[in-house]
Amino acid sequence: MNGNAASWFIDRHIGEGRGDKVAFIEAWEGGRTVTFGALADSSARCASALMYAGLRREERAAMLILDQIEFLEVFWGALKSGVQPIPLNTLLATDVYRKILNDSRANIVFISYELLDVVLPAVQGSPHLKQIVVIGGTAPAGTIAYKDFIQGAEPFKTVECSGEEVAFWLYSSGSTGAPKGVRHVHDALRVTCDTYGSQVLQITENDSIFSVAKLFFAYGMGNGMSFPMAVGATAYLYNGRPTPDTVSDILATYQPTIYCGVPTLYAAMIQKWETEGAYPAAPLRTCISAGEALPTAIALKWKDIWGVDIMDGVGSTEMLHIFLSNKPGDVEYGTSGTAVPGYDVRLVDDLGEEVGVGGIGELLVRGNSAAVDYWNQREKSRRTFEGEWTRTGDKYELTGEGRFIYCGRTDDMFKVSGIWVSPFEIEQALGAYPAILEAAVVAHRDDGGLEKPKAFIVLKTGKTEADVADLKDYIKDKIGKWKYPRWIEIVDDLPKTATGKIQRFKLRETA
Repeated sequence: MNGNAASWFIDRHIGEGRGDKVAFIEAWEGGRTVTFGALADSSARCASALMYAGLRREERAAMLILDQIEFLEVFWGALKSGVQPIPLNTLLATDVYRKILNDSRANIVFISYELLDVVLPAVQGSPHLKQIVVIGGTAPAGTIAYKDFIQGAEPFKTVECSGEEVAFWLYSSGSTGAPKGVRHVHDALRVTCDTYGSQVLQITENDSIFSVAKLFFAYGMGNGMSFPMAVGATAYLYNGRPTPDTVSDILATYQPTIYCGVPTLYAAMIQKWETEGAYPAAPLRTCISAGEALPTAIALKWKDIWGVDIMDGVGSTEMLHIFLSNKPGDVEYGTSGTAVPGYDVRLVDDLGEEVGVGGIGELLVRGNSAAVDYWNQREKSRRTFEGEWTRTGDKYELTGEGRFIYCGRTDDMFKVSGIWVSPFEIEQALGAYPAILEAAVVAHRDDGGLEKPKAFIVLKTGKTEADVADLKDYIKDKIGKWKYPRWIEIVDDLPKTATGKIQRFKLRETA
């Protein structure tokens, strides 16, 4: 059997009779739909166009494409041709794009017209790019319109390859610094479908799914593309910024059965509905969360509204999707659950020794979706990918029941009075306070040079400083006197990556 992922995710559906089934729907007024058969044809034509443009196997195609049908055509077209697509975060700055394009040495770039103002200065004059393709709008001088790029291209037969060949790249979200190029093989996509998609999400052909995480993000790529394509389900795409208003409208209008969110948006949506006294009706049967650990208070409120648990889990760009999760009928809020079938996890201390029940250690994971390496970063690759095991950089505590409690990133942990403090434990307590929408905690040195917790909080609409006057005493009573934040700073918002992860390193710099 052809190990090319496109053969299984797209071409297979034609032979199995799903060619006329709708695969993707653009969830906005005037949005388009595409069937599995039409996507098989258009992606094959894109593959031909790439060959006509002079690209060869293993060369790279950068994708700065919003969540729209062309994203699918280019991604799968590249795989069919043997070219390696690199979906990029569509919310970065010009200088970051310039660095990524130079680092990846992409030979062609596809850009959604809406992103041109930011992206064009980064791509013009690149020594590696052979062509700049613009999707939608009017293509400026020196570029070619996507419709002209594929004009006249005949369907291209999917190239034969091994499932262990590099298929595509993702750049890490940059929650702790500059993005890194993460290279994945063809088989990795199917591994995530056979493990999390099948055994935790339990998606079927009869489901329809909406993910607020974008397709360029590993979490969004699984939810919004590979999982539904694996089983022949239908997915909704949204090319704008997901807000409580837009997501509520999509739930009400398109009626998905599966919703994939992130903690920040879950909290904001609940606040909207509580303020307005109403929420949309949708036949949700499953909800999941990742990107940041889910606060218990948010999960409980969501279940009160919908009668559905949020299955919180943890994944990474390096592992392509979630490998530790709560599961259907086995949800314990405040934990990240247990290993997803197909993965092994363990905790180690700073010396690499196993950490037992009640201890805190770094989480290591083993599974067949692990990335090959970080492109052009040998030392970081060697520190992260240790044989079969991948270091996550996350600190966890193991409970007596075998569940894992998130404590924070390795760089986020600190000691107070000689005792390890989990920023997330304090953030959980802060998030349960009625006036607080979200919070982040970092270490800050006092006048004596000792590290103590400092909290940055975002208040709910209409709340003021007076509404959190007793906050320090509340935290002392809830989780312990030495853990309370010595300093509390009210901010309008918290710095985050485009995928919703709080960038605590920026808060540490501020502190």
